[in-house]
Amino acid sequence: MRGLGNRTVLYQQSVAAALGLYNNDFISIDILREKGPVTAGELSKLTGLATGSVTALIDRLEKIGYVRREHDPRDRRKVIIVPMYEEKEELSRVYLPLYSEMVKLAASYSDEELAVITQFLGRASHVLENQIQRLSSAARSKSSAEARP
Repeated sequence: MRGLGNRTVLYQQSVAAALGLYNNDFISIDILREKGPVTAGELSKLTGLATGSVTALIDRLEKIGYVRREHDPRDRRKVIIVPMYEEKEELSRVYLPLYSEMVKLAASYSDEELAVITQFLGRASHVLENQIQRLSSAARSKSSAEARP
C-alpha cells in the first residue's frame, strides 16, 4: 500500500508539472472533481491549507479556467467554487494514457475479483480519510497548545 501510495503521489506531481500547475493547485482540482462545488472554507479544510492560501489558489485556478466562483444558490452570502476541469482538453490528454492502461489492467481480472478490489479500495480510501482527519486534528491541537503562553 505504501508503494502504491508513493507512486500515486509521484504520478500526481508529474501530472501537475505536465499541466504547469503547482501540486497543491492540482490536488485542489482533484478534490473538487471528487467533492463537487464547495466553499473556500470547505476547500481549506479538505486540503489543509490556510484560508489565505486557498484564496490565492482559487485566484490562480480561476485565472486559467479550472474553476469559477458562483453565489451559493442556497445562501447568497456564500460563494462556492465550481470546478471546470472537465472542459480542459489538456487534462484529458494527460490522463488518457493512464486510463487506457488501467482499463487493460482491469480487463485481466474477473468480475468477482474486480468487485473485491473495488470494495478494498473503497474501504482503504475510508481508512485513509479517517487517518487524514486524525492527523489534522492532532496538528491543530498541537498548534493551539504551542500558541498558548
